[in-house]
Amino acid sequence: MIKPPLTAIPSDIVSVNDYAPYAKERLSAMAWEYLDSGAGDEWTMMDNVAAFKDVRLKGRVLGEVGGGNTRLNLFGQTYEHPIFLAPVAYQKLFHAGGEQATALGAAVTQSLMVLSTLSTTTLEEVAAAQTAQLWFQLYLQRDRAVSLDLIRRAEREGYRALVVTVDAPLAGVRNREQRAGFTLPPPLSPVNLSATPPVPQVGAGESVVFDGVMPVAPSWKDIEWVLKEARLPVLIKGILAPEDAERARSLGAAGVVVSNHGGRVLDTVPASLDALPRVAEALQGRIPILLDGGVRRGSDVFKAIALGATAVMIGRPYIQALAAAGALGVAHALRTLREELEIVMALSGTKTLADIGPDHLFL
Repeated sequence: MIKPPLTAIPSDIVSVNDYAPYAKERLSAMAWEYLDSGAGDEWTMMDNVAAFKDVRLKGRVLGEVGGGNTRLNLFGQTYEHPIFLAPVAYQKLFHAGGEQATALGAAVTQSLMVLSTLSTTTLEEVAAAQTAQLWFQLYLQRDRAVSLDLIRRAEREGYRALVVTVDAPLAGVRNREQRAGFTLPPPLSPVNLSATPPVPQVGAGESVVFDGVMPVAPSWKDIEWVLKEARLPVLIKGILAPEDAERARSLGAAGVVVSNHGGRVLDTVPASLDALPRVAEALQGRIPILLDGGVRRGSDVFKAIALGATAVMIGRPYIQALAAAGALGVAHALRTLREELEIVMALSGTKTLADIGPDHLFL
């Protein structure tokens, strides 16, 4: 029997990792496998988390850090802390409040939420609540008119940036999802889109991948088009290769998100944290870098910033909190991570995010 959402946070939930069993008890088997699984043998998904263990904090004593803070400025906006909510599709699959509950939890903790194109609440409805600071994540559509409509809607509704996801032109091989027979249950649907794009048809003997999907998949030409059309800062999400990061910058991207899609698309690519230093070296601070993947502790946030990130995104942790306790869970998870980050900063002698660097790590 699926349990109802929590109405108070139990005393044994003291880290974001503690939400997982509570979430599992409140989700169908299909929903849990969709949330918890990765591509292939899930090596990359597991590596995302494990990579942080291999980076050791140096710790610095007797630091004068009174009056410190976790604030940062991005694209002319001030954010109270660098822990952002990554775009996650179909959030009503995990809680009846869906994206609106997430936005409320983000607002309470003065956090930034990135809304997915594939949300189960329209971008207008989320914006109308006037709660959280919002960016909009864009999956480029085969019809540029549809993509342009999404861009203009986000601009009109006050979203502050566009995050274009580029690493998932087709779904990864997610065996756990396949075994669970995952389908999006009615009446849930990606309501920002008027219709779900049809699966490309191929002839006998042709490849679904090479003859069907990829001929109409986004390319760098589409990124150039977005950068020309958008009136908002555009970040490119799904970057692992330094060469791709530099190309995005040279085309005019305002920032990049180092991400492997939570290990959900291509297995055995590097953990996001392992890719981060190479991307940072290529970009040399010319545009902001965000890191997405594997963040479970405030110390993880600190390590990512020390290795070159401006901010981080979390995905599964806040969705597990949403599934367990709705907006209350999201707010508690964000507050927990921020408090952990403050403790690590204080014990590392860093008063602000700008003080965090590789000299605070044992490398």
